[in-house]
Amino acid sequence: MAPPARPRTVVLSPHFDDAALSLAGLLPELPGPVDIVTVHGGVPAPDAPVSWWDTQCGFSSAAEAHRARRAEDAAACALMGARQVLLDHADGPYAPEGATLDGLAAFLRELSGDTLVLAPLGSNQPDHEAVRRVALRVLADLGAPPPWIYADLPYTGHLPEWGTPAASDALARSSRCGLAYQDLLTTHRTTVRHALTLDDAQWAAKRAAVLCHGSQLAPVAEEHGGFLARTGPLRAELVWSLEATAPAAGRPAEGSPAC
Repeated sequence: MAPPARPRTVVLSPHFDDAALSLAGLLPELPGPVDIVTVHGGVPAPDAPVSWWDTQCGFSSAAEAHRARRAEDAAACALMGARQVLLDHADGPYAPEGATLDGLAAFLRELSGDTLVLAPLGSNQPDHEAVRRVALRVLADLGAPPPWIYADLPYTGHLPEWGTPAASDALARSSRCGLAYQDLLTTHRTTVRHALTLDDAQWAAKRAAVLCHGSQLAPVAEEHGGFLARTGPLRAELVWSLEATAPAAGRPAEGSPAC
């Protein structure tokens, strides 16, 4: 049997649902094969107590939550025509103290130089911002082009200008939704590469992929309201390409209030 083809596009999804929420409409337009790489896809330690978030999703144990999420992600990837790749970093509540994203760095170093990498912006999500920082640093060290950056949803979608041509400029000013974008602008110039407003067919396909992640939808809705509405934040997707203007800062990602 021939080995699987090397990916032409790699989407870095911090958690199991982020690629579907943020990019399901755009993925068919990207060069394939496409790999969706869940950074925090690792198995929790056997003795790890179940996290508060996972109890809100209805799980009795960390292992049960991971098994369900992995299966949900496989179903979503199949619908999106992408290959599922899981890195061995446990999710935040299950990560050892002081854990770093060395596995992500090693994965990126193994990619061919012409692979298109998409990384999350990190709007009010420290896990997402940490993935962006590692991707920027490693690809710069390799002399490879910087990743494209995607607006992570539903977080960025709370911006009043979301889904309009003014979204990028609004992020550059917003103290609620734009801190990660403003941080990115300290080291890179951004250019909108894709600004997609989903038509009905694209929306139906995206909704089906998002619904695969059913275990998390109720608590996400509790935090973000009607995010699955046809006119909600998932209706639009936004991706930027980057041009470096200054050395990337090495400070760790910091948390900020929920957007």
